[in-house]
Amino acid sequence: MFLDSAAVKEKAAETITSEVAQAIEMIVAAIKDGKKIMIFGNGGSAADAQHFTGEFVNKFKIERDPLPAMALHPDTSVLTAIANDDGYFDVFRKWITAFGQPGDIAIAITTSDVELKEDGHSANIAYALKEARGKKMKTIGLLSDKSVDVVKMVDLAIKAPSKDTPRIQECHEVILHTICEIAEAELK
Repeated sequence: MFLDSAAVKEKAAETITSEVAQAIEMIVAAIKDGKKIMIFGNGGSAADAQHFTGEFVNKFKIERDPLPAMALHPDTSVLTAIANDDGYFDVFRKWITAFGQPGDIAIAITTSDVELKEDGHSANIAYALKEARGKKMKTIGLLSDKSVDVVKMVDLAIKAPSKDTPRIQECHEVILHTICEIAEAELK
C-alpha cells in the first residue's frame, strides 16, 4: 500500500535530511567557486528542473543576484534537432558536452530508474550523467525507491521514500524548495 502524501514527506524528513544538507553544501560551494548548476529530467521531472532553474536564476524568497542554473530541455529547437539527428538518448548529454565544466553540478531528476543503452528507459539521463562524470562535474540524483542503477551513476543520491510517482514528485518539490531557500540565504 502506498503511503499518503504527508506520510511520505514525514518519512523523507526522517531519512534523507543528511543527503539534502550535503546537496546544499555542494551547490553553495560550487556557486561560490564560480560554477553552475545543470538540471534535467523527463516529463514532470523536466517541469521540476525548469521550476528549480527559475527559482535560482530569478529568486526564491529574497532579493539577490541571479544564481547560475540551467534546465537542459526548454530549447525545443535544440532538443528536437538532437533527438531527430542523433536520438533522444543524447538530448541532455550534448548540453553537458557543450556547457559543462569541471566542478559544475549536474542534477538528474527521475521518479524511476535509468538504462545506459540508446533505447533504454530514461537513457538520456544515463548518458548525461556519464558525460558529466567524464567532465569531472559533480552529480546529484533526485531519485526514488524505484531508482537502482542510477544511484551508482551519481555522487550523491537523494531518494524520495516512495514508489508512487505522484508522492515522489511531491517530495522532490519539497526537496528542491528546501535547497533553494537555504542556498539562496547562504549566497545572498
